[in-house]
Amino acid sequence: MIKLFIFDMGGVVARDFDILPEAAALLGLSEEAMLDYIREDIEGLMNGSVSSVEFWKRFTDRSAVVVDGNPLIDLFNPRLDNATISLILSIKKFCPAVCGTNTIAEHYNHHKGRGDYAVFDRVYASHLMGIAKPRSEFFQWILDKESVRPEEVVFCDDMDVNVESARALGMNSFLFRDAETFTHEFSKSGLNIQ
Repeated sequence: MIKLFIFDMGGVVARDFDILPEAAALLGLSEEAMLDYIREDIEGLMNGSVSSVEFWKRFTDRSAVVVDGNPLIDLFNPRLDNATISLILSIKKFCPAVCGTNTIAEHYNHHKGRGDYAVFDRVYASHLMGIAKPRSEFFQWILDKESVRPEEVVFCDDMDVNVESARALGMNSFLFRDAETFTHEFSKSGLNIQ
């Protein structure tokens, strides 16, 4: 019996959220070069151990590219997927739905300020938890806070690595493409909502 749905934010509820291509272009770099310079600090940024100020300082130290402003927020303008919002609202008639998201303070504050998280019963944000997906501790934190067992949870994420990590814990995990595909896959799964 399913007692909880966990949805990712970026790539599931929010679309057009990936700023890497624009940031790389703004800084005169290829996406690959940009990734090489930031890879070491991405997890720290998402788990809150590295601030965006420190992130850009380290980037400049590695790349010798001086950054004006904060591209992490200056370029961030996601749009909500209305079909996914409708799906979550439908699910919430029968079962709680929470957000489990890898995010950074600036993006979290942006979404929160716009009311984007209002569709959820609760939000579990990596930078506040100090843990990021795909680490199993991320999922265990939510299971513990929600007092549910892995098999009582449906997890939806747009990244294979996160889906596989949740599945390894015993969660019913779905690679999310869009609301229609998820609805079809969920109905075929034989899972029942409490």
